[in-house]
Amino acid sequence: MSGLKPGAILLIVAGALAVGIGAFTYNRETHQATVGPMKVSVTERRTVNIPAWAGVAAMVLGAVLLLARKKIEA
Repeated sequence: MSGLKPGAILLIVAGALAVGIGAFTYNRETHQATVGPMKVSVTERRTVNIPAWAGVAAMVLGAVLLLARKKIEA
């Protein structure tokens, strides 16, 4: 059960970040072409929205794991 506490804390932190930030953006190279000596590429900017319920669920699960760990050790 030694890995349970860090995992639970990680879930709580990740859930808090998900609720606080709500979304993240990344760039993706989609098309690339070479025309003679020129090289052309298209980069798309994509946004991933994180549902608030997923962040709250992660925090609740982390808290449950921390509480279960205390009851198991007692």
